[in-house]
Amino acid sequence: MSALEFAVLARRLADEARRLGLVPPAFRSPPGADGPTRAVRRHRGRSATVVVRRRGRPAAAVAADMVEGVVVANRLAGPRATACREALSAATGGGEEHLGVAG
Repeated sequence: MSALEFAVLARRLADEARRLGLVPPAFRSPPGADGPTRAVRRHRGRSATVVVRRRGRPAAAVAADMVEGVVVANRLAGPRATACREALSAATGGGEEHLGVAG
């Protein structure tokens, strides 16, 4: 997934998060050299940053980590988490070929 595709996906997820009444996190890539594939960093207040490794990974895996980052950043659980996860996943459009970015 290119940096541009990552940015497009981040914007889509932020828009969908707002539509669902959630606080969209900031998204960042790449994590530190030895960092995990996904991390959520909380800041003072309600904001958070979701850091995702995109290089060398399938677009679907990156998108899934970004979706899960929104769920974790908003401290969702149970049926609400499931419903939001499904709506956010639908907003990803099924991977990089659906991001609307010319390759």
